[in-house]
Amino acid sequence: MNTTTKLSDLAKTIRSKNAGTDKITFDIIFREKATYEMVKRSGALTRDTVCSVLKVDPARLTDFVEYDPAYAIKFTILRKRPSGSAGDGDIFGAQQYAPFLDMEVDLTV
Repeated sequence: MNTTTKLSDLAKTIRSKNAGTDKITFDIIFREKATYEMVKRSGALTRDTVCSVLKVDPARLTDFVEYDPAYAIKFTILRKRPSGSAGDGDIFGAQQYAPFLDMEVDLTV
């Protein structure tokens, strides 16, 4: 019996985008409160797991918010280099959310 589900099957929206020239922000938004609460309880999305999934030092995670009114989990990381500078591979920060699509969420918690 499978007790996990991909985050992409639970969330309405998983996205990333610029938050100024030096930051990328992520939004994971759910359609209904029950699913949002279940994901929060699971511990799948925490400051630590976000850093692990993105392979970033915790010092680069500037914000992590569980925003109950919108059934959303939002977090922001510092970029390694400013948006659009030499060596920046994603000017708009819009391709950074992909590692969260296949993230497994334990539904038994």
